[in-house]
Amino acid sequence: MMNEFTLKMKDIFKREHFKHAKVLAGSGGLDRVIRWVHVLEVEDFGSLIHGGELILTTGVGLHLDFSAQLKFVRQLIASNAAGICIERGPYFQEIHPEILELADKNDFPIIMFEETVKFVDITQELHSLIINRHHDLLRYLDTSSRKFIELSMSSNGILKILHELFDYFHRTVIFVPIQGKSFHYPTDQKHFHDLLLDYFQSADGETISQRLLSIENESFVCMPVEGLGQTWGYLCLHTADEAPEEFHFLILDRAALAIAQILLRNRTIEERKQHSEDKFVRAILQGREYDTEELINHLPFAGPDMGYRVFVMEIQPPDRMISEEEWEDIKLQRSLMIRATFKRFGFFPAVSATKEEIAVIAAFPAVAPDKAKDMFSRLARHLIQTKDQKVLLGTNRTYGVGREYSQINQLAKSYAEAKEVVALNTSAIVEKMITYDDIGVYRLLLPLKKSGELPTYVNDYLGPILTYDSQNDSHLYETIKVYLACGASKKEAAEQLFIVRQTLYHRLEKIEQLLGKNFMDANRRIAIETAIKAYELINE
Repeated sequence: MMNEFTLKMKDIFKREHFKHAKVLAGSGGLDRVIRWVHVLEVEDFGSLIHGGELILTTGVGLHLDFSAQLKFVRQLIASNAAGICIERGPYFQEIHPEILELADKNDFPIIMFEETVKFVDITQELHSLIINRHHDLLRYLDTSSRKFIELSMSSNGILKILHELFDYFHRTVIFVPIQGKSFHYPTDQKHFHDLLLDYFQSADGETISQRLLSIENESFVCMPVEGLGQTWGYLCLHTADEAPEEFHFLILDRAALAIAQILLRNRTIEERKQHSEDKFVRAILQGREYDTEELINHLPFAGPDMGYRVFVMEIQPPDRMISEEEWEDIKLQRSLMIRATFKRFGFFPAVSATKEEIAVIAAFPAVAPDKAKDMFSRLARHLIQTKDQKVLLGTNRTYGVGREYSQINQLAKSYAEAKEVVALNTSAIVEKMITYDDIGVYRLLLPLKKSGELPTYVNDYLGPILTYDSQNDSHLYETIKVYLACGASKKEAAEQLFIVRQTLYHRLEKIEQLLGKNFMDANRRIAIETAIKAYELINE
């Protein structure tokens, strides 16, 4: 099909004026496209040609000087001329073997007219042919654009557009979005699809500027699909060993525009859907009432065989100023990315995203609670390690997951629990946790902290030590904390405190005086260890 719109070197031999023409060298370049025809009779032509010209010459200025001939051909090759036609006559009878060798090496066609021809007839014929084919190309592009737009209005429009492109080129066509489902046609050519998918995923979110890609010895023409000032994906055509032509880019550009319109419509639908889902999820998490229709629309996976947990990720926004319009875009992208990630890890998600927080109602089959905890662990690690979403997810991310519940109206509790895990993970008092199930004694301490009872508890069990440290600049609190953490091993405690054992004995004697001789009894010891955790929670 492309041959209908481009004139190549091999095509000119079908014309009447070239029936006595002979290719002397550079036959490997007969697929070069002729963009114009130019007569050159001067040695130094400088910027007279732009590339793609078929050069006609009698050699009148070159016939006596081999070095000038060699320079002339080298300049043509460097200028990316399509080829040269030389008239055999009084100025040229033979071409020097070194020039022919140069032409063969660079696949630059050198053609000799065996009989006299009129250059004006050649230029007139070929120029008319080039112009007519260009007009045909414009008409064809207009028809193709209409066809692509028509397909974009139909269901499964992206795949239909790829099918249409395949009919043009008979080559595999792939669309790889920045986020979301990718497409390829024919559907059995998954190898090329996977090559491109791996390439773009390894690009770490950077915009790909190359129009030509070479991946594992496979060549692709690549056209970005753009809209609203951003790149949404890449439309790629496998070109095998063929050199891509302008026709490839022109057709792909029209197809990319039609795909962009599909994505824009989908985006508008997603924005409306996400805004509605966001409001519904927030209502659930804040314990407000909702109706059954909203539940069916936003949580179609809800049912008696499902378990539910709330996942919360708190985010530190970027330092730079971001407009409200850009924030709306970021929020949508966050929601789409988080939803896709949760689905990939086996959850059924409903998402709410703000500047500082992402909250997800995550549903899963209730028969596998342990498996769900493992899924959350792997998902959290994935999100924390994600490097290519700094704008979407910020640079600092802290997460937490509430307990599992079987009823939607219980999820306000799961949300509050997830927030408490986030608060603990933000502090330095505990190892990083994932679910509320993992926080141990803090499940008791956090409600006491909220009620204001925690300082009283701490004072009852640690008050004498804390008072003594503040009055004497001593280290009894740190000593009992380390001593109990070491399982009452004096040797290990001394090493961790960086003190000699005699000093530790002296401190333990003082602690015994302040807390009583029974401070290491089982019940008393548990109470003191709990008070230590409570004291750190209060200070944090």
